[in-house]
Amino acid sequence: MTQAPPAHGLLNGKTAVVTAAAGTGIGSAVARRMLEEGAQVLISDRHERRLAETCAELAELAGAKVTSVACDVTDEPQVQRMFDTATSTFGQVDVVVNNAGLGGTASILEMTDEQWDKVVDVTLGGTFRCTRAATRLFRDQGNPGVVVNNASVVGWRAQAGQSHYAAAKAGVMALTRCAAMDAAALGVRINAVAPSLVMHENLAKVTSDELLSTLTQREAFGRSAEPWEIANVIVFLASDYSTYLTGEVISVSNQHP
Repeated sequence: MTQAPPAHGLLNGKTAVVTAAAGTGIGSAVARRMLEEGAQVLISDRHERRLAETCAELAELAGAKVTSVACDVTDEPQVQRMFDTATSTFGQVDVVVNNAGLGGTASILEMTDEQWDKVVDVTLGGTFRCTRAATRLFRDQGNPGVVVNNASVVGWRAQAGQSHYAAAKAGVMALTRCAAMDAAALGVRINAVAPSLVMHENLAKVTSDELLSTLTQREAFGRSAEPWEIANVIVFLASDYSTYLTGEVISVSNQHP
């Protein structure tokens, strides 16, 4: 399949916040798919120029149903401003997709404290801050909302040079499971996806052709996933088709971790 299936209105009447949604990766695919499924969407990213470009592209599809605000998820005031903007623009928030993350490659022998701290603070710390803000907002709204976190199969699978990223993504999985238990009494659902290889422009820029070829060969279908294929699973978790699902991490891949 080379294109996404038709929409079915799975998110009609809902408002979603999607972090790290600028550019051509999973975040922007999630925002587009949620708009197609009927949601209003606020997208955020720390890269203001790319964010504005992405918002303009999505506005051609959805008009006033999409807006944006710059946000660095390592900064708590910016996280709060993001949620304040969403509620002031759309009235309330129903879904939060924590897509922000930072990768990199470094052997544990040469990895610096700065490299470790940066990856962990964006990928795990940012997910924590946004999950905390979302559950507090859902509580205050009296609204049983949904959080979907973006993890990675690297959180399960050993890969050289990925100690910081793998540890952060494994942390996202553990955070998801435990936060789901904290939020269950509010009727809030918190789940995660763990994609394997997802091809997009930014990945191609920072990954060698040799490594991409090796990773692709591990996939059962002999290809990488398209960003919209991950977005479809996130939409399912955000929708009313998953009302009894919480604390779970869904591997969105065609290989065993």
